[in-house]
Amino acid sequence: MSTVPDHSPFSSPFSGDGPRVGVALSHGFTGSPHGVRAWASAFAAAGFAVRMPLLPGHGTTWQELARSRWTEWHDAMDSAYLDLEAECDHVFSAGISMGGALALRIAATRPVAGAILVNPALVIDDPRAPLAGILKLVLKSTPSIGNDILKPGMDEGAYARTPVAAAHELNKLFKATRLLLPRITAPVRVFRSTVDHVVSDSSIAALRQGLANAPLDLTRLENSYHVATLDNDADQIFSGSVDFIRNVLGDARPGLNQSATASQKGETDE
Repeated sequence: MSTVPDHSPFSSPFSGDGPRVGVALSHGFTGSPHGVRAWASAFAAAGFAVRMPLLPGHGTTWQELARSRWTEWHDAMDSAYLDLEAECDHVFSAGISMGGALALRIAATRPVAGAILVNPALVIDDPRAPLAGILKLVLKSTPSIGNDILKPGMDEGAYARTPVAAAHELNKLFKATRLLLPRITAPVRVFRSTVDHVVSDSSIAALRQGLANAPLDLTRLENSYHVATLDNDADQIFSGSVDFIRNVLGDARPGLNQSATASQKGETDE
């Protein structure tokens, strides 16, 4: 059953054993921490420190989102990373949809241990996207892109309208992020829904092309739509994310069989 959306940020301290691990996590465009709160809780339950900000312009009104800039969204995610870096030995970036693009920017500009993405967005397929900078002057908003969820009764708490001005900022974020992808060297784990009505395979193609220097591990989600962290495959995402972090850290520890590390160098498609 759906619940009243909780748009508040999420923060949890490290509570595990061994190396101190942190996860900087981002929600998606027009959404809020509500859509990925269970994912954040799964990281926290595994003992990892977690920081999940409410991105500027989100969790309030679509009119406020229309006044925000993509650099503000990035700065919020970057601040979450820096908070964790100050107290952790290893920090991972993670995000869904637009949050996936932000997680990739962090991976390209900060020494992350790895990146975990759910249906990451890097391309807007709408042919009007290049004209959004002009359209925003005459068209304030379009219908919502939220709640693409197969599981009945779920609500991600996204805006009922999508501001065109913010879509213009989103397009700029994607363009700027695609240019940085070759800088990423840390391993990347992607959970990709086979049916996604929001983000097309153009984004996955751009990711594959751009990640020239990083291993990519892609897992298909057969029973979820775009907001997979609230959908039928959510548990698979949560357990797979924790396993990915543990595997990366295990492979990074001195003295392990180097063949384990080498096996991650090639892309896999489960």
